[in-house]
Amino acid sequence: MRFPEHPARWNVEQLRGELARGDAFLWSLERFRERATERLGVPSVAGLSEVPASARRLVVLGGGAMIDEAKVWRRETRPDLWLAALPSLFGSGAEASPVAVLNRDGVKKIEVDERLLPDVRVVWPELLEDLPPARLRAAAGDALSHALEGFLSPLADEELRGSLAEILAGLLALPLAPDPDWFEASAAACAAQSRAGVGLVHGIAHQLEGRLAGERDGAGFAFGHAKLCSLFLAPVLAFDRAHSPKLAELAVLHGIDLAVLETRAWQLFDGEDYSRCLPALEANWRAVLLDPCTRTNSVLVRPQHLAFFTEERFR
Repeated sequence: MRFPEHPARWNVEQLRGELARGDAFLWSLERFRERATERLGVPSVAGLSEVPASARRLVVLGGGAMIDEAKVWRRETRPDLWLAALPSLFGSGAEASPVAVLNRDGVKKIEVDERLLPDVRVVWPELLEDLPPARLRAAAGDALSHALEGFLSPLADEELRGSLAEILAGLLALPLAPDPDWFEASAAACAAQSRAGVGLVHGIAHQLEGRLAGERDGAGFAFGHAKLCSLFLAPVLAFDRAHSPKLAELAVLHGIDLAVLETRAWQLFDGEDYSRCLPALEANWRAVLLDPCTRTNSVLVRPQHLAFFTEERFR
């Protein structure tokens, strides 16, 4: 599997060595803050606005949204600041991508800029301890959606498509378990798809996440980006197969086992949670059609295709 060369991957000990040089701070998810402060040996801040002017190094520990906020803040406010991205969970790959997806008043804003790349990305495998199965499936769906939709994108050239095929095959070989290899594989998927674009899974996720804010799935978690990707991966995969031979042809060309891919996609699907999303999908279908990600789907998505999803024709 081909992995991104930049930013470099570090472990926690390498990070501690850099932070020991001084003037370093941590911005972390609250549930990891005390543990990370002790482990890394640096003080924490509650928000980016509290990072002192004297700071020379910053570690952001969180999910994709939090890492993206730090990437944009650094570019706009402190371009001289050394930034380490430490994902609390695999899936988004934000720590390896020049893309930032920002949520502004319920609307997704996507920026692509090489200056958004952190200086290093850090893997801390112990953060996966006690990971709930529902969170694991959501994260896996996010990573698989990046690889699959990048692989199918009309913007991918043959060299990039070949790399994404390798990444996709590697993801499919991983167990649905808290395996640290998911960090590297999802980072590779996100870095590669940033050069190709994604498709309808992400078009749906970007448009529904804000509309479903405050609602909870069957496991009690929010309908966040990763959850929505995991829910719509199998239906969109079925839609693409039903409306074009492209997926089947590319799979044969690049040695992707469609049976394995479909099995994994359906392992991530939850019928009850999917049904909870359908009213929002129907109410916001026009916005989904206009989403930039939908426009780079491997199959042209039309207004009448809503029925494929609301009537569950993929069953």
